Amino acid sequence: MTEHVSPGRITRAAGGSVGESERRPRWVALAPGSLRRTVVAVFAAIVLLTIALWAFQALSSFLFLLLLAWLLSIAMEPMVLWLIRLGLRRGLASGVVIMGMILLTLGIGALFGQVFVSQAQDLQDSFPAAVRNAVEWLNSTFNTSFDVSQIEAGLQQLPQQLPELAQQYGGGLLGVFGALLTGLFDLLTIVVFAYYLSADSIRLRQTIGSFLPPRYQPVLMTVWTIAVEKTGGYVVSKLVLAAASAFFHAVFFNIIDVPFWLPLGVLAGITSQFVPIIGTYIGVLLPALFAVLHNPISVVWIVVFATVYQQIESYWFTPMVSRRTMDIHPALALASVFIGVGLVGPIGALIGIPVTAALLTIVETFRNRHELLPELVALEEEEATDEPTASGGGDAPDAPDAPAQPGPSAAKPGPDAAQP
Repeated sequence: MTEHVSPGRITRAAGGSVGESERRPRWVALAPGSLRRTVVAVFAAIVLLTIALWAFQALSSFLFLLLLAWLLSIAMEPMVLWLIRLGLRRGLASGVVIMGMILLTLGIGALFGQVFVSQAQDLQDSFPAAVRNAVEWLNSTFNTSFDVSQIEAGLQQLPQQLPELAQQYGGGLLGVFGALLTGLFDLLTIVVFAYYLSADSIRLRQTIGSFLPPRYQPVLMTVWTIAVEKTGGYVVSKLVLAAASAFFHAVFFNIIDVPFWLPLGVLAGITSQFVPIIGTYIGVLLPALFAVLHNPISVVWIVVFATVYQQIESYWFTPMVSRRTMDIHPALALASVFIGVGLVGPIGALIGIPVTAALLTIVETFRNRHELLPELVALEEEEATDEPTASGGGDAPDAPDAPAQPGPSAAKPGPDAAQP
């Protein structure tokens, strides 16, 4: 006789084992073969990661030069495209732009190089004395108690240690020659790779696109085109604005007889464009320091000129030069400068903003935009005008709640509401 067992009894009888199997973590139960494969995979991943980190550290200097070459190539791109529209092939157009940049640099160096080097050397020799005189003037004018001898000793300590450091770590004259040769080789590497990145831009895009599925190739084209055009225009605009600022500041410093007018003018032009927010103040700080010792009234003229020129540059030069380029928030630009300096040193102050511009271009192209809530839209209107709070009276607090009633009663009026 077969005993009938209800499904409930079977479930209750097997409930403990079923619950234990469901609560048991499945990732712990590994077969011997699976465990062996997992251990081998983890070990291989660790080895590959170690090799990748070692290779990146060994090639970090070359990768940095390649980054500079890429920035130079995108800075060349607007001029290369202009020459292509005139009928030149891309390779020839890239070569013409590279040679033009080299000839322009050599020409400027031939015209102002000797004056710049001599004034820069005199500036370095006169800087400790200028700081000492400025500190003495501050102590006598504002009754401060800065220790002049301690400051002067600190300023003179580094120049005295430079020959010893060069002899100890640089190998004397051979070390200086090696450093010069290394610098020339790095510069040649940047120029050569910048030419190839510009001349073979189409082939490079085709090669990268061949590794991507067809659905991702339009994304590559969009990112490449927008990043090169926008970032290249941004770099060119900054270089043009820096050159114009350096020219006008140097001419003005020469007119009012500021010592070392050429290097100080170049410093003012570079810092005003590549060090946002505080760059303008850094650029006029050193000229004011030397001017206050020779002719104190020149400090007033320097401040007035810097203020007027900044307004002219903001409202006329910058819109005219940067009308087709992207803009970066000053706070983000300043953060990129600090991050660049912290990562790669002083050169990071120059490349931090262009790299950030390239990343922002890609992000702005593919980010998803959402419709703002009415409350967020109303914030800008309330900030622009104070009418809702100043003249709303007792009904002003209830005004924002009027349009936000999506309930059923508001959507379906009663039958008597339609009758006049």
